[in-house]
Amino acid sequence: MAPVAMRLAAQSLSDAQPVPFWLEDPGKPGALPALTGTEKCDLLVVGGGYSGLWTALLAKERDPARDVVLIEGREVGWAASGRNGGFCAASLTHGFGNGLARWPGELPKLEELGERNLDGIEEAVARYSLDCDFERTGEIDVATEPYQLDELHEMYEEIDRLGLADGLELLDRDAVRAEVDSPTFLGGLWDRRGVAMLNPAKLAWGLKRACMELGVRIYENTPGLDLVSAGAGMGVRTPYGRVLARRVALGTNVFPSLVKRVRAYTVPVYDYALMTEPLSPEQLASVGWKNRQGLGDSANQFHYFRITADHRILWGGYDAIYPFGGKVSAEMDHRPETYLKLAEHFFRCFPQLEGLRFSHAWGGAIDTCSRFSAFFGTAYQGKVAYAAGFTGLGVGATRFGGDVMLDLLAGERTERTGLEMVRRKPLPFPPEPVAWAGIGITKWAMARADENGGRRNLWLKAMDRMGLGFDS
Repeated sequence: MAPVAMRLAAQSLSDAQPVPFWLEDPGKPGALPALTGTEKCDLLVVGGGYSGLWTALLAKERDPARDVVLIEGREVGWAASGRNGGFCAASLTHGFGNGLARWPGELPKLEELGERNLDGIEEAVARYSLDCDFERTGEIDVATEPYQLDELHEMYEEIDRLGLADGLELLDRDAVRAEVDSPTFLGGLWDRRGVAMLNPAKLAWGLKRACMELGVRIYENTPGLDLVSAGAGMGVRTPYGRVLARRVALGTNVFPSLVKRVRAYTVPVYDYALMTEPLSPEQLASVGWKNRQGLGDSANQFHYFRITADHRILWGGYDAIYPFGGKVSAEMDHRPETYLKLAEHFFRCFPQLEGLRFSHAWGGAIDTCSRFSAFFGTAYQGKVAYAAGFTGLGVGATRFGGDVMLDLLAGERTERTGLEMVRRKPLPFPPEPVAWAGIGITKWAMARADENGGRRNLWLKAMDRMGLGFDS
């Protein structure tokens, strides 16, 4: 980073508050009381992020008489569900390319289910009046290097060959810059309907309210400490009590699963984001962005960015940090060296916004698995179900995961539970120090590929063949 660019980037961060922008909203609901004593229910949901909230809501929609309890270790939406970029994608497979590589025969069905899932989210936003700034504006994958432009064209041709290109539009340099103006953009692929933008914390808080209105009993500051069989059902111990339930759905994602054998399938990867102050009308005009799409560049170490309801720009991604030992720690929620790097990259993308300042800077852990998309399963003779490993695309896919968990708990074979994606697990991560070394080498190799026209070295090719990788 050149000294001048570094100085300007540092100055832009001088007032940035080290807290997630979304969670500072004055409309944030107060915490509910913790569980004390013994509760009994038909279904216990563990985890108050999107995964748990959607599961509880869908359970009550399926059977309004079902007695549902949800426990959350802190407050609803405080972790990944309140810290993400607000990209709510239809994709269940972490993008078309990943889905094609892993489930080519199922991809048309997976795409259809993903579209129906996003439609279901949009319908729920309307039905329950979820005030979360939901805008189905789509997303543009932008190319900033010639090889990325070639890859986008090849991807579009493959999607079109499978008859799945409805709603997709290739944009040349002038067309993409007419949408969002950056001198770094060479072209793009616009998915017009497959992604919605929203306020992630408001979505979590709205789902909390909707669940309570349907009769779900929610206890906050109530972590589940252990899981044991209890007669015909299950028991979960909490700090001040316990819950006895016929069935349990685990939506704990990045946090250690109460089913210990599941823990090897995920690792925490820390992702970081900046939020700017609101753009002035002149600054906004210099960028364009009238159609308010989400954007992401096409590098291995990529950035994602979007504009908010009050005309701020969220800019995140690039660094993906895995802590040795895979521990989730509040100390990892902030990384000034990453903030500085992100700020410098921001002004390289939007030089016309020089002088704009960042108001917030934060990080959070993503539940990452080796196939980059969620996996599912049951334990305790089908009395417990889990979904995890969403790898950064959980804003939309967690609702699908909730449906899968409910199908599994009911013992039903549905179009969801029949999927190979649902029936099979990803490869687990190796123990330390192999995991840390392997992830580090993979990150280095991905950065080298970005610098060398996208060419993947022998290490990345071997990881591809093994079904292992590293992505955020």
